[in-house]
Amino acid sequence: MPVWWRWSTCCRAARVLVPGDGEGRNGVWLAARGHRVSVVDQSAEGLRKCAQLAAARGVNVETVHADLADYQPGVAGFDALVLIFVHLPPDIRRSVHQRLLVALKPGGVLILEGFDRSHAGLPGGGPRDPAWLFDTAMLRADFAACAELGIELIDADLDEGPWHQGRARVLRVHGRCD
Repeated sequence: MPVWWRWSTCCRAARVLVPGDGEGRNGVWLAARGHRVSVVDQSAEGLRKCAQLAAARGVNVETVHADLADYQPGVAGFDALVLIFVHLPPDIRRSVHQRLLVALKPGGVLILEGFDRSHAGLPGGGPRDPAWLFDTAMLRADFAACAELGIELIDADLDEGPWHQGRARVLRVHGRCD
């Protein structure tokens, strides 16, 4: 069981920032478990679908239309930052990650899941350019502000929508940040 799933079911009514959530599947799932969720995405169409999904599930999700390259989340407003398969261009990845961390309250939780560099060539989806994939050292550098950072590399069989199907090598990250 992913650590983010365990966290989301034990901690109630957290304020959660979910950048790059597209059509909102993860944000709506979190909202259905009692969290106050803000989904940020550059796709207005994706956010429209997120709002529809939230309404269909009877939950509220705040949607924010923004490009993560420019998005300023504010300071210390969120209990958790959840990044699920949010792969960014290498030239902005680190600055976006560090800007998003500023949004966490002291002691806030970072949850990230994404494709490892060893995933290249596997059928499970994800970026085709290996420079967009993660590795442990990169994530430790990007999230150095997190005092407790656990990173686990797993082999997974994904079935998470049309872009994440099949065998994959995935990094799961969980951290507490000050």
